[in-house]
Amino acid sequence: MNVEQIVNAQRAYFNAGNTLPVAVRLNYLKALKSAVIAHEQDIFDALKSDLNKSESESYMVEVGMVLEELSYTIKHIKKWAKPKRAKSPLAQFPSKSYVLPSPYGVTLIISPWNYPFLLTMQPLVGSIAAGNTVVLKPSRASKETSRVMKEIIESVFPAEYVSCIYGEDANAEVLEQKYDYIFFTGGAEVGKKVYAAASQNLTPVTLELGGKSPVVVDETAKIDLAAKRIVFGKLLNAGQTCIAPDYVVAHFSVADELVKSIKKYIDKLYPNALSCEYYCKIISERHYNRVKGLIDGNVFCGGGFDDNSNKIEPTVIYPATLDCKAMQEEIFGPILPVLTYSDEKELYGILDAHPTPLAFYLFTGKKKNEKKIMQKCLFGGGCVNDTIVHIATTKMPFGGVGTSGIGSYHGKASFITFSHCKSILKKSTKLDLPIRYTPYSKSKDKMVRFFMK
Repeated sequence: MNVEQIVNAQRAYFNAGNTLPVAVRLNYLKALKSAVIAHEQDIFDALKSDLNKSESESYMVEVGMVLEELSYTIKHIKKWAKPKRAKSPLAQFPSKSYVLPSPYGVTLIISPWNYPFLLTMQPLVGSIAAGNTVVLKPSRASKETSRVMKEIIESVFPAEYVSCIYGEDANAEVLEQKYDYIFFTGGAEVGKKVYAAASQNLTPVTLELGGKSPVVVDETAKIDLAAKRIVFGKLLNAGQTCIAPDYVVAHFSVADELVKSIKKYIDKLYPNALSCEYYCKIISERHYNRVKGLIDGNVFCGGGFDDNSNKIEPTVIYPATLDCKAMQEEIFGPILPVLTYSDEKELYGILDAHPTPLAFYLFTGKKKNEKKIMQKCLFGGGCVNDTIVHIATTKMPFGGVGTSGIGSYHGKASFITFSHCKSILKKSTKLDLPIRYTPYSKSKDKMVRFFMK
């Protein structure tokens, strides 16, 4: 089937009510979980081929998080899908009010190549749980992982329920169809195209984008621990992470110590990085050349690369400036500019150059500094005294703001994202108060004001 035929088949399947029973959704989620477990080694092999991810990293940041999402959703879906009682206004007495979560219909999920399994399957879980059908469009860049995902999907779902479009250049055709919800993860430029296409049919969207996520290290931070956690977050997947620390802004009094500790942990965690078997590669030659071209200025450590393996050494640029190449765009690679600040005004001046990032990381030993900076800066989500790990929970929503995205998901937030919550008031037929009906009078007005003040 071509894309149009798939969408039409899914719309007919949805309109027939096949996805509405919660028991049906639950059974398919359980089957999907079993299929993921059964194909675990295939997923590992595919991620190794696409990105050189080790099995440990692949489980920790892809397969394990998907299984956790499935387990959490399977446990809670019955509760989430129930109508939620709401208090009726006195003016509508006697009545009952409730909110009913309902599926949108045919949903489109477009996923990226950097965490190809996680960022395809996590939103899929939410859409299925909410009762939708799904058209999946994974990235062609991560071709092996996309191939395995297609096999998994086809082993669990009929095409009219979930269909994975892989192995063809169908991007334009995909966006030409009418969907009831679109979920996109990727870069801002493609996100704008998705948003524009969705606007043609007033289709609601979630856009999970990116941006230059900063790390602020103040003079009260535990510097050695900060360096270790920055290196972990930055070099996971060789920096090809939408919430990776993109640049560091360190107080001038601790900056030298910080970069020395960063170098120490780079050498310790990724010894001889270009030949390190568990250090990830850059996904493609195009991205490799782009990232390599961002290495300029004061290279404190690293700077090497291997054209044969598409690997770039962990590289620290220090002292960096707002004018250096690596500060002009989201890096999405293992390059870390480190800037310095001396006072609050200078700090916010640097941060304001790249507003509304997807993530924000603060290392501090002062609650006062934490409270002020967390309240003042606008960002999607983040950590205090760590990096990356705020994404690894089913109990908080994850998403961007402003240029870093629209909407959120994970756990219950995914169910809500893919549901339209209907507000319903059920009025009693035993009593019909006359005060709302014409002709109006002063006595009726008085009664209305009594009920509605």
